[in-house]
Amino acid sequence: MVVDNKAKISYIQIIKEDLGIFHITPENGPIPDFKAGQFVTLGLHVPSEGKIIRRAYSIASPPEQKKRFELYIRWVRKPVPGRLTTELFNKKEGDEILWVKPTGIFTINEKMHDGRPDNRRMVLIGGGTGLAPFVSYSLHLKAIGSKREIVVLHGASYVDELGYKDLLTSLEEESLDKGRDKWNFRYRASISRPQEWFNRTWNGQKGRVESFLRPKAGKDLSPLEELVGEKVTPENTSFYICGWQGTVDGALDYLIPKGFVTERNKRKDGSYDVKFESYG
Repeated sequence: MVVDNKAKISYIQIIKEDLGIFHITPENGPIPDFKAGQFVTLGLHVPSEGKIIRRAYSIASPPEQKKRFELYIRWVRKPVPGRLTTELFNKKEGDEILWVKPTGIFTINEKMHDGRPDNRRMVLIGGGTGLAPFVSYSLHLKAIGSKREIVVLHGASYVDELGYKDLLTSLEEESLDKGRDKWNFRYRASISRPQEWFNRTWNGQKGRVESFLRPKAGKDLSPLEELVGEKVTPENTSFYICGWQGTVDGALDYLIPKGFVTERNKRKDGSYDVKFESYG
């Protein structure tokens, strides 16, 4: 049985007409305990349908944030406008909304299959708003003082769609200032339409986000491997991927031939190296 809770939309930042950051603040009590990477289900009454429509959204805020949920949401308008997101993007700060307790399994692996701590490098690949759970991952790992190496790779079509760029850049700068023995974090982004005029100032990685995994012509190491300074293998690196199915497939097309195994296709001993969550 679905148990709806009441909340208010306490903050809206429209990054562009179909992309925004929303804060959802419960009316009664703090945010319940949840794990980084889980999602919350929102509900709104849609007048044209005469009923409440619910949709799940990955939580971008960390579990340590007890006052509100932060969500990074794309308003999908084609081929058919999103039923709930259309209503959400027409809302104002202070409007009421319903929410259901967070859940989900796209969470951080703290242990290996045999019970040993999983200390492998974490590479977090987010396409579009698939970045949201990795913002939660990063802020949570920082809050608990994790020493794991974290690499966030984000892909977008346009430079103004690089949500959380300032935050993630500041997390990397903090890593450089403190030393990687205390906080080991790096962030890189890729633009898939570099030829378009709006992206003319971009001088970073070009192509879809999974292009970080593929060596460029004449090179042995991929852009990711050049960044971390070694070949990535199942022994030293675990991958988390979130975004459109095309993003997931593009990454797996490279990783699986290199010996990486997904959670959904574990080895006989129960081990795996890749977790993913797709939408669309």
